[in-house]
This record gives sequence, C-alpha cells and structure tokens, in this order.
Amino acid sequence: MHVVATAGHVDHGKSTLVRALTGMEPDRWAEERRRGMTLDLGFAWTRLPGVGDMAFVDVPGHERLVGNMLAGVGPVPAVLFVVAADQGWQPQSEEHLTVLDALGARHGLLAVSRADLADPSAVRAEALTRIARSSLGSVESVAVSPVTGAGMDGLRAALTRLARALPAPDTAADVRLWVDRVFTVRGRGTVVTGTLGAGTLRVGDQLEPACGGPLFRIRGLQTLKESRGEVGAVARVAVNLHGPGSDGLGRGDALLTPGRWLTADTVDIRLDGDPARDLPGQLTLHIGSAAVPVAVRPLGEDTARLRLAGALPLRIADRALLRDPGRHRVPAGVTVLDVRPPRLTRRGSAAARALELRAVGVPADGAAEVRRRRLVRRAELEAMGVRAPYAPVAGDWLADPDHWSALRTGLRQAVDEHAAGRPLDPGLPLEAARQALGLPDRCLVEALLAADPGLRQRDGRLYGSQALPALPPAVEAAVAAVRADLAGAPFRAPESDRLEQLGLTPRLLAAAAAAGTLLRIADGVVLLPGADGRAAAVLSRLPQPFTASQARRALDTTRRVVIPLLEHLDRRGHTVRLDGSLRRCPAPTRPGDTGDEG
Repeated sequence: MHVVATAGHVDHGKSTLVRALTGMEPDRWAEERRRGMTLDLGFAWTRLPGVGDMAFVDVPGHERLVGNMLAGVGPVPAVLFVVAADQGWQPQSEEHLTVLDALGARHGLLAVSRADLADPSAVRAEALTRIARSSLGSVESVAVSPVTGAGMDGLRAALTRLARALPAPDTAADVRLWVDRVFTVRGRGTVVTGTLGAGTLRVGDQLEPACGGPLFRIRGLQTLKESRGEVGAVARVAVNLHGPGSDGLGRGDALLTPGRWLTADTVDIRLDGDPARDLPGQLTLHIGSAAVPVAVRPLGEDTARLRLAGALPLRIADRALLRDPGRHRVPAGVTVLDVRPPRLTRRGSAAARALELRAVGVPADGAAEVRRRRLVRRAELEAMGVRAPYAPVAGDWLADPDHWSALRTGLRQAVDEHAAGRPLDPGLPLEAARQALGLPDRCLVEALLAADPGLRQRDGRLYGSQALPALPPAVEAAVAAVRADLAGAPFRAPESDRLEQLGLTPRLLAAAAAAGTLLRIADGVVLLPGADGRAAAVLSRLPQPFTASQARRALDTTRRVVIPLLEHLDRRGHTVRLDGSLRRCPAPTRPGDTGDEG
C-alpha cells in the first residue's frame, strides 16, 4: 500500500479530489459535509494499476485546524498539494508548505484544481516555484477538474509515478504507530487507527503504550476495511486492542514494539529556519500525530534543548517541527540529535554542549555516539536509533576504546594506591574499585580485571604487585613472639590477654593471617601455618570415630581452641562430622584407587 496526505488552503478542493479519485466520502462528520470543509482527518482509498492500493489522508486546510493537519501529515511519506486555479496561492498554502518543508518532506505532487473555472497556467507556475524552494524540490504537476473529469486520468498516472518513486519501507523495523483516531466497537473493544510507516503488525503481537502501563495484545487488524492477520508498512491500519487501559488512548499516543524504544522528556535538537535565539521560550512540538508543549532553551546558533510537557518515544534523526499556535506560524523544523542529553549544571556548559552538538551527524555515527557517552548499554543505544558499532566489552555494555584503555590504567592505579595506603590490607574490594572508577556495573570491573594480567582477584578483592600485607616491624616482632609461644605447644593458641599484651588487635591478626605468618581459625584464635594439617594427622591415628574431648586430649589443647579447630577441619575436609558429638577422619585413598568395585 502507498499512503498520501493532502495539503493546501481551505476550500481549494482537496476533499473533492479525493472523492473523485476514490469514489469515497473522506469527510466523516455530518458537520463537515454541511459546511463543505474538512474539520478533522478523513480517509479514503483506491487501487491504481501497477502500484496497488493507495490510501489518502485528507487533512483540513483552515488555519485554526493546522494541528489536525499535522496529525495527518506527520507520519505520511508523500503529499498531494492542492492549489485552486481560480484562487491561486493563499496563506494556508504557504503555511502547509512551511510545515512540509519543516518536516523534511521529499515526495510530492501538485494538483491545480478547478481548472474549469480559470486558466491554471499562472497558478501552476507560481506554485511550482514556491514548492521548488522547499524540501519537496521539483515536483510533477497536473491541472484537473473533478467536476468535468478533465485531467483526472493524468492525475492517476502522476500518482502512479509518485508511488513508484517512493523508497521501500523497512518492514523489519521497530514499530512506532502514532494514533490518529480511537473508537470503540461493540463486542470488540478499543480500535485505534494510524499510518504504519515502518515495521510489521501481526495479530497476537503485543504493543507497548508510549504513555506507560500494561502491554496491549493485537486482537484484530484491518487495512482498507479488510481483516488481515499481518500488515506491513507502509499502510493505513485499524488495530483492535485487548488489555486494560486501551480505552484511555487518544490522538498523539503511540504504540511501540515492546522494549525497543525510549521515551524522552528532554531532547537536544538542531533547528532549520530561524536561529535559536529568535525562538519563543514556549512552543508546541509536533511529531507523528502528537502535539506537546515544550520549553525552549537555546544552546547555539542552530541548536536548542527542549523540555517536553509529556514524554514521547523519540529517536536520534527524527524529524519534527516547532509551532507557535498563538501566532499561527512555524518557527522551525527540527532534527533530534540526542534523546538522553547530559545535564547542564555548570557555567558555560550550554556553550560547550552547543560545540559538541555541531559535530553530531545525521544519521548518527555509532562509534561517535559511544565516544560521546563513553559507556552505554547496547540495547539503550539501539533504542536511541543508533546501530552498535562493535561488540560489548562486558554484558551489554559498549565502551569507547580510548575510554576503556583509560579505565584499565585507572584500575591499576586505584589498586596500587589502595595497597600503598593500606599495607596491612592491600586488597581493593571490587565494589570500592567500581566506585573509584565511577562505573555503573561491577561486571565492567571484572572485564577490566580479566584484560590486565598484572591484576588478580581473591575473595572479592583486587591485588596488584603487592598481593600480601606488609607488616610493620613492631607487628612482625609481636607475631614472632606468638610463633615462639606456639613452637613448644602448637595447638595451645595464645589467650586474648597475651595477644592484647603484644598489641595484636583483630585487624593486625587478620593482616598476619593474610601475610601467611599465622593461621587464623576463628576470632582471637591463631596457630602456626600448617597446624591444621598436623592436627588432622594426629586425629587420624585415634580410634574412629572420636569425640571433641578425645580430640582435645590428643592435641593437648583447650576446649576454646579445639571446637573452632574441629569446625575448621570440617570445612577443609580433614574431618567429617557424623552427629552432634562424633567425627571421623576420611580414609586415605590408595594410589590408583578409583573407587570402582569392578
């Protein structure tokens, strides 16, 4: 299907032309037919040989209804511009052309209507000259009279050529269906209509409302009043929705492929037309069928920041326009440059941002976008409308290569600085490393660690060249005294008062254990390194199983020591606890014994 919107001054015969082309009445309301003018969007269609179905979105031409006109033109790829031969170029002709130019319309056709009432030559020449100065450029023109039928065959032929020149739509794209009508069908529920500009809709698919809330399921699809199981772009569609909240939808809402879009209430844009310094502070942003009040903050000569009164599903490179409805003018067309812009909090940050935006291209360059953001999730980048330029460094995270290299250097520096400042506890905790580098996810720290052979992780801490605590001389002397005490009685751990006398606090004991000079089996209980293996050897010679009391006597120690020591041996697999009071040592495995009985 091909979809074409009408444009032109009020009462220049747009609806009459559509009616003559399709045999259908585009004006939906009795008031429209009574007054002989289109007040809201109308829809009709026909079939053209060689190109298939062509649907028309008939828009109102009155200046007070430009908002309705924008709702119809916004999502449509081509336009039929109508100028009456007996009236010529009029104010709304100019405003409609300004709208089309601001939206960057590229495909159009001029129809000079009422050619039976006046010579169309002069009007055609003026209209073509004006249109050529817009984004539409040079367009084909046809003089017609729906009353006499003159030129209608030529108009159909020109529409066929226009349809063949339109670019092929991307039917695999993410869906963003701007809603232009909502109504209720008895027994079926809510139905919305819109122009599907890209993507494909299927019965049973789910759609996400841009305004938030539960997903809707597509219960039914129609295009040109025919039920379909699947509809691909470009098409006029009616979508029967199932789900709570569907009755709250209205014109300007959007239905989206779930999880593939971001909604934005602050965007940075580039302006066409008037420079940013001439913009009023309050305007209306029009995109698709939506119209949202915005506050405008100029940044540079042709850039500005918009704060939207309501969030919209926007992507980088989207075209939209700013309009001043009070003064009936279109100040500027806009191109969206960033839907997740940085905060401007410092003096001079607006000017710096304007300078940065000057380098932003359209379509967006993926590597440049990652470079500006330094770190960004691939799903978020693609939801902004930007293709990921390379593979993630960790999880879903993309990193600018220069920034990633700087982070590797920063991690090594953070580990070394931590070790130098805390010689008794040289391991930098993983979470502290994340915070030191300002990283949003711990998996990024782990990826940096894996990329640096000079760093290693142990028990959730990162170590560089200093992997063991460095004990000060006074602490080394105290530890030597403890080791001397244990030399003669290896399982009689020093009492707390002895440790306190030597100045060995729990922190210093932990440092000595980490340095490998003591074995810490519980708070305040330390032995010589290897004492657990020697204890296991002694216990293996006892009659099996044995009690804690038997173990205490065999090791010549106290209950204060034997209980945590046995628990330590349990954890290491040197002993096996059978019940509340008995343990045994595992039987030694004979060389070559696989445990099979054959």
